[in-house]
Amino acid sequence: MNALGYALLSMLMRKPCSGYELTQLLEVFWQAKHSQVYPLLTKLEQDGLVTFVHVQQTGKPDKKIYSITDKGKALLTQWVSKPSAPPVIRDEFLVRAYAIGLTDANTAKRLFHERIFSFEEKVAFRKVEIERMQKEHGSELEQITCRHFGRYLLFQRKLKLEEEEIAWCHWVLGLLDNAKMKVNEKK
Repeated sequence: MNALGYALLSMLMRKPCSGYELTQLLEVFWQAKHSQVYPLLTKLEQDGLVTFVHVQQTGKPDKKIYSITDKGKALLTQWVSKPSAPPVIRDEFLVRAYAIGLTDANTAKRLFHERIFSFEEKVAFRKVEIERMQKEHGSELEQITCRHFGRYLLFQRKLKLEEEEIAWCHWVLGLLDNAKMKVNEKK
C-alpha cells in the first residue's frame, strides 16, 4: 500500500469520515485530489482495511462514511513503527524564487507579498483550529493516548512552518529593497 493509504487509515483512527472530509483533513500533510482518494478508499474497502455505511441525504447525493477495521488498525500499527521515507518537497513558488533574477524588483516583490498573504490566511485558520482543539480537549492533548494528539501535533507544526515562511518572505523583501536601492545608487 502507498503512503496515501496509510494517511487515510490514520485519519480514520480519529473518527469515521466521508471521502470528502478525508480529502479536506489531508490538507495538513498531503495534497491529494478527490480522484486519488475515492479509488483508494474503494481499494482499502476491498482489502478489508476500512468499512463504510451509506448515509442518505436530502437534496444531495448519498454519501459513504468510512471507518477503519481491526485489520486496518493492525496494518497501520505495524506501519507506524517503521522508518519514514525522505519527504517529497514540491513547491512551484520555490522554483520561481530560484529564478527570481529573471524578473524586475516590483514583480518579485508582488510574488512575495502574495505568498505572505496566502500564508497569513493559513496561519489564521490554523490558530482558530488549534484554539478549538484546546477548548474541546484541554489537557488531553498533552497525552499521546488522546485520539486528537497527532492532529494537534501536526497543526502546531504547520503553524510554525507557516509563520517561518512569512518571516522568510519578509527577509527576502528586505533584500529586494536593498538590491533596488543599490541599483538606484549606481545611477
